[in-house]
Amino acid sequence: MMLGIVILAAGEGKRMKSDRAKVLIEVVGRPMIDSVIEAARGLDPVKIVVVVGDRMEQVIAHLKGARVVFCVQSEQRGTADAVKCAASPFDGFEGEILVLCGDTPFVTTQTLKGLVDLHREADAVATVLTAIHDDPKEYGRIVRDGEGNLDRIVEFADADVSIRAIREVNGGIYVFDSRELWSALGSIGTDNVQGEFYLTDIFTVFKNKGKKVAAVAAENPLETAGINRYEQIEQYENAFENLSND
Repeated sequence: MMLGIVILAAGEGKRMKSDRAKVLIEVVGRPMIDSVIEAARGLDPVKIVVVVGDRMEQVIAHLKGARVVFCVQSEQRGTADAVKCAASPFDGFEGEILVLCGDTPFVTTQTLKGLVDLHREADAVATVLTAIHDDPKEYGRIVRDGEGNLDRIVEFADADVSIRAIREVNGGIYVFDSRELWSALGSIGTDNVQGEFYLTDIFTVFKNKGKKVAAVAAENPLETAGINRYEQIEQYENAFENLSND
């Protein structure tokens, strides 16, 4: 089956306090989005769409000649809205859509392939890559049912104490059946603390329709780590170097 890829790169990255677009900040010697695109290309996708917004001129100029399609999220209204902005280039496309974040520079082709393979084997309409952390911080939490299946994803801001105690978190990387994705995005609302369109809510939309969803944990949590602050760069680079030396 054909695979299309959407890379979310519209975020402001306020906590980075930089004049550069967040995804262009270098980690392990190269702009973060370059690493994400390289991992994505290893899957031989039919198309890569990059959703841009804040400082988009910088991102577009940097990726000139990179054989990607750009879509603009003019207003920061959440991850579901960002993915929705990428619908047009996939008009008529029948396959799977892999959604990545432009600020996860340690993700690998191998892990992405494993995610897509599991999605297909599970015959799911949506699958999320998760990670298990000793200190899950402010990541969204993965809530599973009594049989260990994905029940829902709860953003940290909306989570109560019991849910915040969960160590399995949302890795922000997803695979969707494209025929199901675009229509389901229209069913997502903003009834949450941040008043945004959460992409994670699509899993509840699918479950309510009786559709199958799935979740699989990455072997290396570092692959799902998003860079939000400058101090994280050195921390994650050291972890990456230690892993490479093992």
